[in-house]
This record gives sequence, structure tokens and C-alpha cells, in this order.
Amino acid sequence: MKVKRFEDLECWQEARKLMKQLYEIIKTDTFAKDYRLRDQIIGAGISIMNNIAEGFDSQSNAEFIRFLRYSRRSSAEVQNCLYIAFDQKYIDEQKMEAIYKHADKVRQIIDGLIRYLRKNCTSTRSAP
Repeated sequence: MKVKRFEDLECWQEARKLMKQLYEIIKTDTFAKDYRLRDQIIGAGISIMNNIAEGFDSQSNAEFIRFLRYSRRSSAEVQNCLYIAFDQKYIDEQKMEAIYKHADKVRQIIDGLIRYLRKNCTSTRSAP
């Protein structure tokens, strides 16, 4: 399949699913009242999606890879925030592990795209 839009990228699609999970967990009363953590985890999740989209629209694969690295780091930030939410008993272990694994899946897909771009694409933009 030819990738024509950022929405076609599997990493963006999975990041979108991750965001749905994050919004679900912050709706609980206790989590919703922890404004700092709530805003931090949602901001990190949004950053994953935004950087994939922004990087896709860049003029070079090197620039795209740079934005994908930002997305990758934001995935780790989400995972870190999940530990805090778990320690504060905002989420149970099962929910924490499920979302943590999904963030890891997003990161692995991003890693695969980075490897692909490095190996198969020239420095000027050619769609993955």
C-alpha cells in the first residue's frame, strides 16, 4: 500500500488508539482531579500523534526521522506517567499493563518505520 497521508501510517493509527485509551482512564474522578498528571499524560499522547503527522509533512526523510524520534520519546513519557497513575491508584494493574503494552507497540512500529526510512529511502522525500 502506498502511503499518501499520515493517516495511512500504522504508527499514527496505533497512536490514535492509544489516545482513546488515555482519555478513557483520565475520566475517573481521582485521575481527573490530578490536573498535572492528567495534562502530562494526555500531552505526551497528543505529542506522539502530532509529531508523526508533522514529520510526515517534512521535506526530507532525515527530518521525518527526527520527528519520529520525538514521538518515540513521548511514548516512553506516557509509560512513565502510567507508573505514577498506578502508584496513586488511579488505574489498576491490568489497565496499566494493557496501555503500557500499547505504548510499547507504538514505539516498536515507529522504530520499524525509522529503520525502513534509513535503509530504503533517499534523503529527499519518497513515500514509505
